[in-house]
Amino acid sequence: MSWVADVFGGLGGGGEGRAAAFPDGAAFRIEIPSVEGPRVFEAVLRAAEAEGITVNRVSQGSGAMMLRAAELRDMAQAGHETGVEVCLFVGPRERYGTGAHARSADGRAHGDQVRGLRQLGYALEDVLRATEAGIRSFLVADLGLLRAVTYAQARGALPAGLVWKVSASMSPSNPVTIKVFEELGASTVNIPADMTLEEIAEMRAAVSIPLDLYVESPDPLGGVVRGQELGDLIRAGAPLYAKFGLRNAAGVYPSGHHLEAVASANAVEKVHRAAVALEWLERLSPGLSQSAPGAAGLGVPVP
Repeated sequence: MSWVADVFGGLGGGGEGRAAAFPDGAAFRIEIPSVEGPRVFEAVLRAAEAEGITVNRVSQGSGAMMLRAAELRDMAQAGHETGVEVCLFVGPRERYGTGAHARSADGRAHGDQVRGLRQLGYALEDVLRATEAGIRSFLVADLGLLRAVTYAQARGALPAGLVWKVSASMSPSNPVTIKVFEELGASTVNIPADMTLEEIAEMRAAVSIPLDLYVESPDPLGGVVRGQELGDLIRAGAPLYAKFGLRNAAGVYPSGHHLEAVASANAVEKVHRAAVALEWLERLSPGLSQSAPGAAGLGVPVP
């Protein structure tokens, strides 16, 4: 099998280890996903203050296109004032479209991809519109879209310093694939929540960008609950965004005022789950440092 190792090495999938910290020297950051609008963001900030923890990033799944420009500005302003990265999903996606494929059993994996040049154009406008409101971090779930936004950014059509976060719906399951995402310009990449510590370490060895990992994942992503493992997960994957989804929770995509109470309740419990995991971290793995609000390398919104 030596020839296989040579192939992996040539493709960058058998790395010898990478930097184990964020630019500020911290090993991990906390992310709360499915923060669907300004009111849900406010609920997260209140819950984090009550629990006495730091939330470094909030992410949203319905899409920037589902929010009014004023709501985008409100989220950007709140993120700027608190030093919290605000990461919004880019749309439109196939699951919202008129096609049947993405809603079929076998085609469900394509749900967050972008269909056709017309929809790709809308997606690029979605990013530009959000950057005009101050947002500097985006979730991407389509390979062509990732290529298009980084190309647009290189040509000056989009601002410098944007964060491109590869969505969990496009999670790479091996080091060669995550290396491809890095080479295409991904800033940070979700990996599957059920990866073993050995597999996480393999991913870390292949790339230098941060890994995003659901410490607790929602049921559609497997319903994994690993809060007590937080220290082991950080040691294997640092620099690591530790994401706290919520098992046994009502779905909220696409969200809106009719689901605001549910989305807020879910988000508050996610903050609580993060607080519990941080207690396990302190008990079993003290000394692993978390980034402070507004730390270097965060896609914090601009005012």
